[in-house]
This record gives sequence, structure tokens and C-alpha cells, in this order.
Amino acid sequence: MKQVTLSDVEYISFSLAQKLMSFNEPIPDFSTRFANALESCLALPFQRFSSGPLYKGLISKAAILFYLMIKNHPFQNGNKRIAMTTLFVFLHFNKKWLKVDTKELYNFAIWVAQSNPKLKDETVKAAEKFLKAYLVRL
Repeated sequence: MKQVTLSDVEYISFSLAQKLMSFNEPIPDFSTRFANALESCLALPFQRFSSGPLYKGLISKAAILFYLMIKNHPFQNGNKRIAMTTLFVFLHFNKKWLKVDTKELYNFAIWVAQSNPKLKDETVKAAEKFLKAYLVRL
């Protein structure tokens, strides 16, 4: 399974979010991200424990990546937009896509952002369900 790297987020996701998803609030320069927060978001989906993956399968990894990119706020602004584009890049790298209306995905991202952190597991499960409903093969 192909991972999204820091360079991928900088050159693909960040640029796409900045250019294609413009709102009244601009996305600040990539260099202003919070140190190690983005790196942690990208690494956690692929961590292992007791010789097994913490998150099994593409959907599970995509859901936790999406959740972390929103909830851990690795950027000063634009976290939901960057999370959405990072999700699309990750899925594209792995020959999948989401066939979903951009507004519906953004509304789901807002719901994740507003979710109670104490309900992380439930929110990630909801993200998995959302992804399963719209996932298509490229």
C-alpha cells in the first residue's frame, strides 16, 4: 500500500487545497505548519503493534488519516480542505477514488471537526462507513 508522505502533502495536497478549494480564509504557507503534527498524522495509519498493523486495510487507514488531519490541526488554517485533498491523493495512490459530491464531503469533514474527541473511535468508524459508501476503483 502506498503511503502519503510529507512531500506529497506539500506538493500535491497543499497546493490543490490552496488552488481548488478557495474560501474567504486563505491557507497559509506550508512552512507555517505545526512542527511534527503533520508528520504524526501521516505516520499513525501505518504504525504496527505486536507485529500487526494498528489499522488494517485501505479504508481503515484512510479513515484515521482523514480524522487525524482534521482533529490534530497540523496547519494554522485549511485543515479540512487539506485533509480532503490528502484523502483523495492517498486513495489515488492506491487506485481508488471517492465518488461523492464535494459539498457532502466537506459537510462530513465539518462533522468530524465538531465531533467530541472522547468519541474518536466512533467517529473513525463513521468515517470508515462514509468511505465505504462512496469508494470506487479507478
